[in-house]
Amino acid sequence: MFDLFPGLPAGTEMVILFFVLLVLRVPVAFSLGLSAIYAMWQIGFGLELAGDLIATGITKFSLLAIPFFILAGTLMGSLGIAERMIRFFRVLIGATPGGMGVVGTTVCLFWGAVSGSGPASVAAIGPMIIKGMEENGYPKAYAAGLVCTGAALSIVIPPSIGLVIYGVIAETSISHLFLAAILPGLFMGVMMLLTLPFAKPQSGRAAALEKLSPMPHADKPYGQRLWLSFKDSFWGLMTPVVILGGIYSGVFTPTEAALVATVYALLVGGLIYRTLTLDGLYNSLSNAAASSATVMLVVAYASLFGWVVTVEDLVGSYSGALLGLSGNEGVILLVIMLILLIAGMFMDAVTVMFICLPIFMPVVRELGWDPVWFGVLVMVNLAIGLITPPVGINLYVAANVTRLPIERVARGAMPFLLVCLIGLAVIGAFPQLSLGLLGPAN
Repeated sequence: MFDLFPGLPAGTEMVILFFVLLVLRVPVAFSLGLSAIYAMWQIGFGLELAGDLIATGITKFSLLAIPFFILAGTLMGSLGIAERMIRFFRVLIGATPGGMGVVGTTVCLFWGAVSGSGPASVAAIGPMIIKGMEENGYPKAYAAGLVCTGAALSIVIPPSIGLVIYGVIAETSISHLFLAAILPGLFMGVMMLLTLPFAKPQSGRAAALEKLSPMPHADKPYGQRLWLSFKDSFWGLMTPVVILGGIYSGVFTPTEAALVATVYALLVGGLIYRTLTLDGLYNSLSNAAASSATVMLVVAYASLFGWVVTVEDLVGSYSGALLGLSGNEGVILLVIMLILLIAGMFMDAVTVMFICLPIFMPVVRELGWDPVWFGVLVMVNLAIGLITPPVGINLYVAANVTRLPIERVARGAMPFLLVCLIGLAVIGAFPQLSLGLLGPAN
Protein backbone atom coordinates (compact mmCIF):
# COMPACT_ATOMS: atom_id res chain seq x y z
CA MET A 1 0.00 0.00 0.00
CA PHE A 2 1.25 3.47 -0.91
CA ASP A 3 2.45 5.31 2.21
CA LEU A 4 3.33 9.02 2.22
CA PHE A 5 5.14 8.87 5.56
CA PRO A 6 6.48 5.35 6.10
CA GLY A 7 6.76 4.16 9.67
CA LEU A 8 4.27 6.65 11.14
CA PRO A 9 0.78 5.77 12.45
CA ALA A 10 -2.09 6.70 10.14
CA GLY A 11 -3.40 9.33 12.57
CA THR A 12 -0.05 11.11 12.76
CA GLU A 13 0.25 10.93 8.96
CA MET A 14 -3.17 12.57 8.72
CA VAL A 15 -2.12 15.50 10.90
CA ILE A 16 1.11 16.01 8.94
CA LEU A 17 -0.71 15.78 5.60
CA PHE A 18 -3.30 18.31 6.80
CA PHE A 19 -0.63 20.92 7.51
CA VAL A 20 1.18 20.13 4.25
CA LEU A 21 -2.04 20.78 2.31
CA LEU A 22 -2.55 24.05 4.20
CA VAL A 23 0.96 25.17 3.24
CA LEU A 24 0.07 24.32 -0.38
CA ARG A 25 -2.92 26.69 0.02
CA VAL A 26 -5.56 24.01 -0.29
CA PRO A 27 -8.80 25.32 1.32
CA VAL A 28 -9.13 24.31 4.97
CA ALA A 29 -12.27 22.20 4.51
CA PHE A 30 -10.70 20.15 1.71
CA SER A 31 -7.42 19.84 3.63
CA LEU A 32 -9.40 18.27 6.48
CA GLY A 33 -11.36 15.97 4.18
CA LEU A 34 -8.45 14.79 2.01
CA SER A 35 -6.14 14.11 4.95
CA ALA A 36 -8.89 12.23 6.81
CA ILE A 37 -9.83 10.11 3.77
CA TYR A 38 -6.15 9.26 3.24
CA ALA A 39 -5.90 8.10 6.87
CA MET A 40 -9.11 6.04 6.56
CA TRP A 41 -7.67 4.37 3.48
CA GLN A 42 -4.44 3.63 5.36
CA ILE A 43 -6.35 2.14 8.29
CA GLY A 44 -8.26 -0.10 5.89
CA PHE A 45 -11.83 1.12 6.46
CA GLY A 46 -14.09 1.28 3.44
CA LEU A 47 -14.52 4.82 2.16
CA GLU A 48 -18.29 4.25 1.97
CA LEU A 49 -18.19 4.98 5.70
CA ALA A 50 -17.22 8.59 4.92
CA GLY A 51 -20.72 9.56 3.81
CA ASP A 52 -22.30 8.27 7.01
CA LEU A 53 -19.72 10.08 9.15
CA ILE A 54 -20.26 13.37 7.33
CA ALA A 55 -24.03 13.06 7.67
CA THR A 56 -23.73 12.24 11.37
CA GLY A 57 -21.39 15.18 11.93
CA ILE A 58 -23.71 17.85 10.53
CA THR A 59 -27.15 16.47 11.45
CA LYS A 60 -27.09 17.88 14.96
CA PHE A 61 -29.95 20.10 16.05
CA SER A 62 -27.69 22.62 17.80
CA LEU A 63 -25.82 23.33 14.55
CA LEU A 64 -29.00 24.81 13.04
CA ALA A 65 -28.14 27.95 15.01
CA ILE A 66 -25.20 28.67 12.70
CA PRO A 67 -26.98 29.46 9.40
CA PHE A 68 -29.83 31.29 11.11
CA PHE A 69 -27.59 33.53 13.24
CA ILE A 70 -25.55 34.32 10.12
CA LEU A 71 -28.75 35.12 8.19
CA ALA A 72 -30.10 37.30 11.04
CA GLY A 73 -26.88 39.34 11.13
CA THR A 74 -26.82 39.69 7.34
CA LEU A 75 -30.44 40.86 7.26
CA MET A 76 -29.91 43.42 10.00
CA GLY A 77 -26.99 44.88 8.10
CA SER A 78 -28.80 45.09 4.75
CA LEU A 79 -32.10 46.36 6.22
CA GLY A 80 -30.53 49.47 7.74
CA ILE A 81 -30.82 48.29 11.34
CA ALA A 82 -27.04 48.56 11.84
CA GLU A 83 -26.99 52.11 10.46
CA ARG A 84 -29.72 53.20 12.88
CA MET A 85 -27.81 51.68 15.81
CA ILE A 86 -24.66 53.56 14.84
CA ARG A 87 -26.58 56.85 14.61
CA PHE A 88 -28.06 56.33 18.08
CA PHE A 89 -24.72 55.57 19.73
CA ARG A 90 -23.11 58.44 17.85
CA VAL A 91 -25.65 60.85 19.36
CA LEU A 92 -25.44 59.19 22.79
CA ILE A 93 -21.67 59.10 23.27
CA GLY A 94 -20.14 60.64 20.14
CA ALA A 95 -19.15 63.84 21.98
CA THR A 96 -17.36 62.03 24.83
CA PRO A 97 -13.53 61.89 24.98
CA GLY A 98 -12.56 59.44 22.27
CA GLY A 99 -15.48 60.40 20.06
CA MET A 100 -16.08 57.91 17.27
CA GLY A 101 -13.51 55.54 18.79
CA VAL A 102 -15.83 55.00 21.76
CA VAL A 103 -18.84 54.82 19.43
CA GLY A 104 -17.09 52.26 17.22
CA THR A 105 -16.14 50.05 20.16
CA THR A 106 -19.64 50.23 21.64
CA VAL A 107 -21.34 49.43 18.34
CA CYS A 108 -18.99 46.49 17.71
CA LEU A 109 -19.80 45.01 21.12
CA PHE A 110 -23.52 45.62 20.64
CA TRP A 111 -23.42 44.13 17.16
CA GLY A 112 -21.72 41.07 18.60
CA ALA A 113 -24.99 40.39 20.41
CA VAL A 114 -26.74 40.39 17.04
CA SER A 115 -24.42 38.76 14.52
CA GLY A 116 -22.31 36.08 16.22
CA SER A 117 -19.83 36.07 13.32
CA GLY A 118 -16.61 38.12 13.20
CA PRO A 119 -16.09 38.50 9.42
CA ALA A 120 -19.82 39.18 8.89
CA SER A 121 -19.68 41.95 11.50
CA VAL A 122 -16.72 43.62 9.78
CA ALA A 123 -18.61 43.61 6.48
CA ALA A 124 -21.89 44.85 8.00
CA ILE A 125 -20.77 47.71 10.24
CA GLY A 126 -17.14 48.28 9.24
CA PRO A 127 -17.65 50.80 6.40
CA MET A 128 -19.83 53.12 8.51
CA ILE A 129 -17.63 53.00 11.62
CA ILE A 130 -14.35 53.40 9.74
CA LYS A 131 -15.74 56.37 7.77
CA GLY A 132 -16.92 58.07 10.97
CA MET A 133 -13.63 57.46 12.80
CA GLU A 134 -11.62 58.75 9.86
CA GLU A 135 -13.73 61.94 9.80
CA ASN A 136 -13.13 62.19 13.55
CA GLY A 137 -9.37 62.31 12.95
CA TYR A 138 -8.40 58.69 13.58
CA PRO A 139 -5.92 57.06 11.18
CA LYS A 140 -7.74 54.82 8.74
CA ALA A 141 -5.60 51.78 9.55
CA TYR A 142 -6.25 52.23 13.28
CA ALA A 143 -10.00 52.51 12.64
CA ALA A 144 -9.84 49.31 10.59
CA GLY A 145 -7.94 47.61 13.42
CA LEU A 146 -10.59 48.66 15.94
CA VAL A 147 -13.39 47.28 13.78
CA CYS A 148 -11.47 44.04 13.21
CA THR A 149 -10.99 43.57 16.96
CA GLY A 150 -14.50 44.59 17.98
CA ALA A 151 -15.98 42.31 15.33
CA ALA A 152 -13.73 39.46 16.46
CA LEU A 153 -15.40 39.69 19.87
CA SER A 154 -18.63 38.63 18.11
CA ILE A 155 -17.52 35.05 18.70
CA VAL A 156 -17.22 35.81 22.43
CA ILE A 157 -20.30 37.95 23.10
CA PRO A 158 -23.49 35.88 23.02
CA PRO A 159 -25.18 34.73 20.93
CA SER A 160 -21.96 33.36 19.47
CA ILE A 161 -21.60 30.82 16.69
CA GLY A 162 -18.25 29.80 18.20
CA LEU A 163 -19.85 29.07 21.58
CA VAL A 164 -22.55 26.99 19.86
CA ILE A 165 -19.88 24.85 18.19
CA TYR A 166 -17.86 24.59 21.41
CA GLY A 167 -20.99 23.48 23.27
CA VAL A 168 -21.64 20.76 20.68
CA ILE A 169 -18.06 19.44 20.72
CA ALA A 170 -17.55 19.69 24.49
CA GLU A 171 -21.11 18.58 25.31
CA THR A 172 -21.54 21.64 27.53
CA SER A 173 -24.66 23.76 28.10
CA ILE A 174 -24.80 26.45 25.41
CA SER A 175 -27.03 28.61 27.63
CA HIS A 176 -24.40 28.51 30.40
CA LEU A 177 -21.70 29.37 27.88
CA PHE A 178 -23.70 32.36 26.62
CA LEU A 179 -24.22 33.66 30.15
CA ALA A 180 -20.58 33.11 31.13
CA ALA A 181 -19.29 35.05 28.11
CA ILE A 182 -21.11 38.32 28.85
CA LEU A 183 -18.70 39.83 31.40
CA PRO A 184 -15.50 38.68 29.64
CA GLY A 185 -16.83 40.15 26.38
CA LEU A 186 -17.52 43.51 28.04
CA PHE A 187 -14.13 43.38 29.76
CA MET A 188 -12.40 42.89 26.41
CA GLY A 189 -14.29 45.92 25.12
CA VAL A 190 -12.95 48.01 28.01
CA MET A 191 -9.45 46.78 27.16
CA MET A 192 -9.97 48.05 23.60
CA LEU A 193 -10.83 51.52 24.91
CA LEU A 194 -7.42 51.70 26.59
CA THR A 195 -5.80 52.15 23.18
CA LEU A 196 -7.83 55.24 22.22
CA PRO A 197 -5.67 57.91 23.95
CA PHE A 198 -2.67 56.77 21.89
CA ALA A 199 -4.45 56.81 18.54
CA LYS A 200 -4.40 60.52 17.70
CA PRO A 201 -3.47 63.89 19.25
CA GLN A 202 -5.98 65.19 21.80
CA SER A 203 -5.73 68.69 20.34
CA GLY A 204 -7.13 67.55 17.02
CA ARG A 205 -10.37 66.17 18.42
CA ALA A 206 -12.43 69.38 18.55
CA ALA A 207 -11.65 70.31 14.97
CA ALA A 208 -12.17 66.75 13.82
CA LEU A 209 -15.60 66.55 15.45
CA GLU A 210 -16.73 69.45 13.30
CA LYS A 211 -15.90 67.47 10.16
CA LEU A 212 -18.19 64.55 10.97
CA SER A 213 -20.93 63.86 8.42
CA PRO A 214 -24.11 65.75 9.34
CA MET A 215 -26.59 63.86 11.50
CA PRO A 216 -30.37 64.00 11.18
CA HIS A 217 -31.92 66.67 13.44
CA ALA A 218 -28.46 68.17 14.05
CA ASP A 219 -30.02 71.57 14.75
CA LYS A 220 -32.09 70.28 17.67
CA PRO A 221 -31.06 70.18 21.37
CA TYR A 222 -29.14 67.11 22.59
CA GLY A 223 -32.05 65.62 24.53
CA GLN A 224 -34.39 65.86 21.57
CA ARG A 225 -31.80 64.43 19.16
CA LEU A 226 -31.16 61.54 21.53
CA TRP A 227 -34.86 60.77 21.84
CA LEU A 228 -35.45 60.89 18.09
CA SER A 229 -32.46 58.64 17.34
CA PHE A 230 -33.55 56.25 20.09
CA LYS A 231 -37.06 56.00 18.61
CA ASP A 232 -35.60 55.40 15.16
CA SER A 233 -33.28 52.62 16.37
CA PHE A 234 -35.49 51.15 19.12
CA TRP A 235 -36.44 47.93 17.35
CA GLY A 236 -32.84 47.24 16.40
CA LEU A 237 -31.65 47.93 19.95
CA MET A 238 -34.24 45.43 21.19
CA THR A 239 -32.67 42.58 19.21
CA PRO A 240 -30.22 41.41 21.93
CA VAL A 241 -32.98 41.81 24.53
CA VAL A 242 -35.30 39.55 22.53
CA ILE A 243 -32.62 36.94 21.79
CA LEU A 244 -30.87 36.75 25.16
CA GLY A 245 -34.00 37.46 27.20
CA GLY A 246 -35.81 34.59 25.50
CA ILE A 247 -32.91 32.20 26.10
CA TYR A 248 -32.37 33.01 29.77
CA SER A 249 -36.09 33.13 30.58
CA GLY A 250 -36.51 29.67 29.09
CA VAL A 251 -38.92 30.76 26.34
CA PHE A 252 -36.70 29.19 23.68
CA THR A 253 -33.37 27.40 23.37
CA PRO A 254 -30.21 28.97 21.89
CA THR A 255 -30.85 27.07 18.67
CA GLU A 256 -34.44 28.28 18.46
CA ALA A 257 -33.21 31.79 19.28
CA ALA A 258 -31.37 31.89 15.95
CA LEU A 259 -34.64 31.33 14.08
CA VAL A 260 -36.40 33.89 16.28
CA ALA A 261 -33.67 36.44 15.47
CA THR A 262 -34.14 35.84 11.74
CA VAL A 263 -37.92 36.21 11.90
CA TYR A 264 -37.53 39.29 14.10
CA ALA A 265 -35.19 40.91 11.55
CA LEU A 266 -37.67 40.21 8.74
CA LEU A 267 -40.57 41.66 10.74
CA VAL A 268 -38.64 44.80 11.71
CA GLY A 269 -37.36 45.37 8.18
CA GLY A 270 -40.65 44.52 6.47
CA LEU A 271 -43.31 45.98 8.76
CA ILE A 272 -41.61 48.70 10.84
CA TYR A 273 -38.72 50.21 8.87
CA ARG A 274 -40.14 49.07 5.50
CA THR A 275 -36.66 48.59 4.08
CA LEU A 276 -37.19 44.96 3.03
CA THR A 277 -37.17 44.46 -0.73
CA LEU A 278 -37.09 41.33 -2.86
CA ASP A 279 -33.63 42.21 -4.18
CA GLY A 280 -32.35 42.90 -0.65
CA LEU A 281 -33.83 39.65 0.64
CA TYR A 282 -32.28 37.69 -2.22
CA ASN A 283 -28.84 39.24 -1.61
CA SER A 284 -29.06 38.58 2.13
CA LEU A 285 -30.07 34.95 1.57
CA SER A 286 -27.31 34.52 -1.00
CA ASN A 287 -24.60 36.02 1.25
CA ALA A 288 -25.78 34.10 4.30
CA ALA A 289 -25.93 30.84 2.33
CA ALA A 290 -22.35 31.31 1.12
CA SER A 291 -21.06 32.08 4.63
CA SER A 292 -23.03 29.21 6.17
CA ALA A 293 -21.83 26.75 3.53
CA THR A 294 -18.21 27.66 4.28
CA VAL A 295 -18.68 26.96 7.98
CA MET A 296 -20.76 23.81 7.53
CA LEU A 297 -18.34 22.36 4.98
CA VAL A 298 -15.59 22.63 7.60
CA VAL A 299 -17.91 21.00 10.17
CA ALA A 300 -18.73 18.17 7.75
CA TYR A 301 -15.13 17.28 6.90
CA ALA A 302 -14.01 17.85 10.49
CA SER A 303 -16.28 14.94 11.48
CA LEU A 304 -14.12 12.64 9.33
CA PHE A 305 -10.97 14.10 10.86
CA GLY A 306 -12.37 13.66 14.36
CA TRP A 307 -13.34 10.05 13.68
CA VAL A 308 -9.76 9.18 12.70
CA VAL A 309 -8.47 11.02 15.78
CA THR A 310 -10.72 8.82 17.94
CA VAL A 311 -9.99 5.51 16.17
CA GLU A 312 -6.23 6.09 16.26
CA ASP A 313 -6.46 7.22 19.90
CA LEU A 314 -4.68 10.47 19.15
CA VAL A 315 -6.80 11.99 21.90
CA GLY A 316 -5.34 9.65 24.49
CA SER A 317 -1.75 9.95 23.35
CA TYR A 318 -1.72 13.72 22.79
CA SER A 319 -3.69 14.59 25.92
CA GLY A 320 -1.45 12.23 27.89
CA ALA A 321 1.57 14.05 26.50
CA LEU A 322 0.08 17.37 27.59
CA LEU A 323 -0.56 16.10 31.12
CA GLY A 324 2.99 14.77 31.25
CA LEU A 325 4.53 18.13 30.41
CA SER A 326 4.34 19.41 33.95
CA GLY A 327 2.66 18.88 37.27
CA ASN A 328 1.78 22.57 37.32
CA GLU A 329 -1.72 23.28 35.99
CA GLY A 330 -0.73 26.84 35.08
CA VAL A 331 2.02 25.58 32.80
CA ILE A 332 -0.37 23.18 31.07
CA LEU A 333 -2.95 25.95 30.59
CA LEU A 334 -0.25 28.23 29.16
CA VAL A 335 0.81 25.53 26.68
CA ILE A 336 -2.81 25.00 25.59
CA MET A 337 -3.32 28.73 25.11
CA LEU A 338 -0.11 28.99 23.08
CA ILE A 339 -1.19 26.11 20.87
CA LEU A 340 -4.56 27.80 20.26
CA LEU A 341 -2.92 31.15 19.54
CA ILE A 342 -0.50 29.64 17.03
CA ALA A 343 -3.25 27.55 15.42
CA GLY A 344 -5.46 30.66 15.20
CA MET A 345 -2.75 32.40 13.17
CA PHE A 346 -3.20 29.87 10.38
CA MET A 347 -6.72 28.43 10.65
CA ASP A 348 -10.24 29.68 11.26
CA ALA A 349 -11.85 29.24 14.67
CA VAL A 350 -14.17 26.41 13.63
CA THR A 351 -11.31 24.28 12.29
CA VAL A 352 -9.16 24.92 15.36
CA MET A 353 -11.96 23.80 17.67
CA PHE A 354 -12.69 20.59 15.78
CA ILE A 355 -9.00 19.65 15.70
CA CYS A 356 -7.90 20.74 19.17
CA LEU A 357 -10.89 20.35 21.50
CA PRO A 358 -11.13 16.55 21.31
CA ILE A 359 -7.53 16.53 22.58
CA PHE A 360 -7.90 19.30 25.16
CA MET A 361 -11.23 18.34 26.73
CA PRO A 362 -9.89 15.14 28.42
CA VAL A 363 -7.15 17.32 29.94
CA VAL A 364 -9.78 19.80 31.15
CA ARG A 365 -11.77 17.01 32.82
CA GLU A 366 -8.69 15.33 34.28
CA LEU A 367 -7.54 18.58 35.91
CA GLY A 368 -11.04 19.46 37.12
CA TRP A 369 -11.29 22.73 35.21
CA ASP A 370 -14.75 24.13 34.60
CA PRO A 371 -15.60 23.46 30.92
CA VAL A 372 -17.71 26.63 30.75
CA TRP A 373 -14.81 28.83 31.89
CA PHE A 374 -12.46 26.97 29.55
CA GLY A 375 -14.92 27.53 26.67
CA VAL A 376 -14.93 31.29 27.24
CA LEU A 377 -11.13 31.26 27.40
CA VAL A 378 -10.99 29.34 24.11
CA MET A 379 -13.34 31.85 22.44
CA VAL A 380 -11.27 34.84 23.56
CA ASN A 381 -8.16 33.09 22.29
CA LEU A 382 -9.73 32.32 18.92
CA ALA A 383 -11.07 35.87 18.66
CA ILE A 384 -7.46 37.04 18.87
CA GLY A 385 -6.69 34.66 16.02
CA LEU A 386 -9.15 36.58 13.81
CA ILE A 387 -6.87 39.65 13.99
CA THR A 388 -3.51 37.86 13.95
CA PRO A 389 -1.50 37.54 10.70
CA PRO A 390 -0.94 35.66 8.49
CA VAL A 391 -4.51 34.31 8.21
CA GLY A 392 -6.50 36.71 10.41
CA ILE A 393 -9.76 36.58 8.47
CA ASN A 394 -11.07 39.89 9.84
CA LEU A 395 -7.94 41.65 8.59
CA TYR A 396 -8.63 40.52 5.03
CA VAL A 397 -12.28 41.59 5.19
CA ALA A 398 -11.27 45.01 6.57
CA ALA A 399 -8.60 45.38 3.86
CA ASN A 400 -11.28 44.73 1.26
CA VAL A 401 -13.63 47.27 2.88
CA THR A 402 -11.01 50.03 3.25
CA ARG A 403 -8.94 49.27 0.11
CA LEU A 404 -5.85 49.38 2.33
CA PRO A 405 -2.99 46.87 1.98
CA ILE A 406 -3.34 43.99 4.43
CA GLU A 407 0.00 44.99 6.00
CA ARG A 408 -1.34 48.42 6.99
CA VAL A 409 -4.51 46.96 8.47
CA ALA A 410 -2.41 44.45 10.43
CA ARG A 411 -0.24 47.27 11.81
CA GLY A 412 -3.36 49.18 12.79
CA ALA A 413 -4.57 46.14 14.74
CA MET A 414 -1.32 45.72 16.70
CA PRO A 415 -2.33 47.89 19.72
CA PHE A 416 -5.54 45.89 20.02
CA LEU A 417 -3.67 42.61 19.73
CA LEU A 418 -1.51 43.63 22.68
CA VAL A 419 -4.40 44.62 24.96
CA CYS A 420 -6.37 41.50 23.94
CA LEU A 421 -3.46 39.30 25.03
CA ILE A 422 -3.46 41.09 28.39
CA GLY A 423 -7.24 40.57 28.61
CA LEU A 424 -6.83 36.87 27.83
CA ALA A 425 -4.33 36.54 30.69
CA VAL A 426 -6.72 38.26 33.11
CA ILE A 427 -9.69 36.05 32.12
CA GLY A 428 -7.49 32.96 32.51
CA ALA A 429 -6.20 34.06 35.91
CA PHE A 430 -9.63 34.99 37.30
CA PRO A 431 -12.23 32.33 36.41
CA GLN A 432 -14.85 34.16 38.51
CA LEU A 433 -15.03 36.80 35.78
CA SER A 434 -16.61 34.13 33.57
CA LEU A 435 -18.48 32.13 36.20
CA GLY A 436 -19.79 34.96 38.37
CA LEU A 437 -23.15 35.25 36.59
CA LEU A 438 -23.75 31.49 36.77
CA GLY A 439 -23.89 31.44 40.57
CA PRO A 440 -22.41 28.91 43.01
CA ALA A 441 -24.43 26.00 41.61
CA ASN A 442 -22.21 25.82 38.56
